[in-house]
Amino acid sequence: MLDIILFLVSSEFFFKNLFKFLFIIFLDFINGPIFLKIKENGFIEKNKSIQAFDPKENKFLPDRYVEGECPKCNYLEARGDQCDSCGITLDPEELINPKSKISGNPAEFKETEHYFLKLSALNDKLSDWLNTKKDWRPHVINFSKSFVNEGLQDRAITRDLDWGIEIPDNELGDGKKIYVWFEAVIGYLSASKEWAINNGTPEAWKDFWLDENSESYYFQGKDNIPFHAIILPAILLGVENKNLPTEVVANEYLNFSGKEFSKSRNWAVWLPDFLEKYSADSLRYYLTSIMPETSDSDFTWESFQSGVNKDLSDVLGNFVSRVTKFTNSKFGDEIPELTKFDNNQVIIVNELSDKVSNLSNHMNNVEIRKACAELRNIWTIGNEYLQTAEPWKIYKENPIEAGSIINFSFNLIYLYSIISEPFIPDTCDRIIEDLGFPMGSTWPEDLDSFLQTVKGGQKFNVPENLFQKISDEERETFAAKFSGN
Repeated sequence: MLDIILFLVSSEFFFKNLFKFLFIIFLDFINGPIFLKIKENGFIEKNKSIQAFDPKENKFLPDRYVEGECPKCNYLEARGDQCDSCGITLDPEELINPKSKISGNPAEFKETEHYFLKLSALNDKLSDWLNTKKDWRPHVINFSKSFVNEGLQDRAITRDLDWGIEIPDNELGDGKKIYVWFEAVIGYLSASKEWAINNGTPEAWKDFWLDENSESYYFQGKDNIPFHAIILPAILLGVENKNLPTEVVANEYLNFSGKEFSKSRNWAVWLPDFLEKYSADSLRYYLTSIMPETSDSDFTWESFQSGVNKDLSDVLGNFVSRVTKFTNSKFGDEIPELTKFDNNQVIIVNELSDKVSNLSNHMNNVEIRKACAELRNIWTIGNEYLQTAEPWKIYKENPIEAGSIINFSFNLIYLYSIISEPFIPDTCDRIIEDLGFPMGSTWPEDLDSFLQTVKGGQKFNVPENLFQKISDEERETFAAKFSGN
């Protein structure tokens, strides 16, 4: 497996460390190394521009507080920095009929002076770099190349604001601050610096950003492609000697029962309500199985029910339940011995070797939806093996041979608990704890040896149902809570 650096922050970790993240970013800009280095290299300069102004509020407007019609696709609710419909990046003055989102009044435009990132001077470098990316998702690379092919325009990186990150070596005067789109993506660098400091290895961030063998993958929705495939690389090129993204992994949009998610219209799946009823793993698995990697996909309660019942409950959950309950009834709380590796098991190992290899390749290629489908195929093998081997029949005449079948089945469960961990981590932790499997195991390379890890005599507990089936009545009752009414 490739060593992949994922700049992902769990919600719990993020909120616990929010102020630390903001503080470290703030310190970066107080000291000014990134801003000043880009400026020193000639990619930041002062220039005058016009900026949206709300005469009623008597203030300049941040880009996202300006709304109007997109000049490219005519979407009526485009923002002053980007159109969510076609994905184009914008400046507020490009909008048709722009208005203030604070007061609703038409926006005026006044001349003001700011620092600009000279994207035009980096256009050729960005084009050359993007041309080396042969394995990015088509919609990501094509969308990114379209920007540089049209010719990048210099973009202001400061705004008229009375709060925000201070400008190092400020020659603009009071009332100017670094604007969010510029400082936000630099947060990846700041976050890795904080990680290194908290880890007691303050220079470790350099392994990520300066080692040319390091790889970084950025995951987001397609509306953030320009900021990660154009803006962030431009900043890093302006600084020099920082690793550019290995891949920008952007998904298309996920809809909800045929319509866009909308908080204001209560057309959404509210997580606190969802988690009172269903596990995080069930949602995690389902969303992975329908991930909109190359086209928009749709969350529906019917398909969620099907994913839980047919995949998690009938396939994985059923196999674990059948093996552990049969063992407990016939052999007690100890796993029986593996007395021989028969031909049927050899066939299973060979089949699994191919499928686990496919799973690994899909993960390395960031084909997560395909990986999820292959994982389900791997789970299916366990039930098929058990149905063919029929240990409940063999036990009557030869308990030792039946025990060997069961031991191999426990080893299959152990395999599942390792390779399924990225998809259903909480469930895998439960399996490992209840069945007494080795903790901290790594990805299996030699399946022949790996499937003989669990030894006879090991004690286990029969886990409760891993995934409870969802009835039609229960689905309809629960879905009604998210009807948008």
